[in-house]
Amino acid sequence: MKRPEPDSRAARRRAQLAADWLARRDRGLTAAEQDAFLQWLAEDPRHGEWLALHRRTVGDFGALAQWRPEHSEEANPNLLAPIRRRVRWALPTSLAAAAAIMCAVWWRNETPAAPENVRAPLASEIERRILADGSSVELNRGAIVTAAFSATERRVSLLQGEALFEVRKNDSRPFIVRAGNVDVRAVGTAFAVRLEPATVEVLVTEGRVALVAERNPSISPAATSEISLPVNAAAISPATSPELVAGQRATMSRTSGAPPEIVSVTSAETTRLLAWQPQLLDFSSAPLEAAVREFNRRNRVQFVVGDTTLAAMPIVASIRSDNVEGFARVLAAMPGVEVEHGETEIVLRRKK
Repeated sequence: MKRPEPDSRAARRRAQLAADWLARRDRGLTAAEQDAFLQWLAEDPRHGEWLALHRRTVGDFGALAQWRPEHSEEANPNLLAPIRRRVRWALPTSLAAAAAIMCAVWWRNETPAAPENVRAPLASEIERRILADGSSVELNRGAIVTAAFSATERRVSLLQGEALFEVRKNDSRPFIVRAGNVDVRAVGTAFAVRLEPATVEVLVTEGRVALVAERNPSISPAATSEISLPVNAAAISPATSPELVAGQRATMSRTSGAPPEIVSVTSAETTRLLAWQPQLLDFSSAPLEAAVREFNRRNRVQFVVGDTTLAAMPIVASIRSDNVEGFARVLAAMPGVEVEHGETEIVLRRKK
């Protein structure tokens, strides 16, 4: 990887600042830190170049971290090499990233602050995002949320789909998730919200939350799923505001104004309801066929064992269930295995 500039004391200082900002972004920036970060990017184009270099380095080591083999007979010199079918996207992706940084700086200087959009994952993706206050949101496939934080509250709107929130505690700034006609209020807790055409479901896994539902049947579910509705105490009539604690699940109507249905759920039921979340799959000498079956059950891209002689080959690795590319690299590192990439399939064959 090429360095942005020749070595010097100033260059080392810029490199260190870029590393510091990268670490702070990973744990989540406050609103003030976000402004400072954008200002720092605008001060010198080399700042963005150093940041990009560090991100690439972290990404390479991240690929290694996903693979913990017990043994291997062959070295794998291409473990960190990009997958061929994605090479053609490298330049557009870099240009898009640069354009995004330039637009962010221009937007800050020319326009007032706007709600933060957390993009929808691809249909096959599950994605985790860190919000400005350090809280996190994990988006199920197709979920869309927006965030707009102020000095007095942290407000997020779930526009479609399902998301799991882990809220950083802040007694002076409640964390509010709006889903349809329902507000879910928390201070520091963890809970999942699912927006359906006719209902809103809330599952608390840690702490407690308060529910406030608007009794407004005149607003259709379709309309409330497309826009973020502000809470207006003069215009709404709360049907109820019960509290949910860990291990409870509530289902609320988006049209009838009926009281929420609250039930207790077992740990097994909670696991089933949140089964869409990525998990760490630990294979200890598991047959390749079984490991492939586990990945295929959780992902759109399917692995195909194209040679029956590979089915019983043992695999030793620990890897996230949604890391399809990382799993493909692990398999490519196994002795005698050849990996062929397609749009929707990854075929495993015996090396000739």
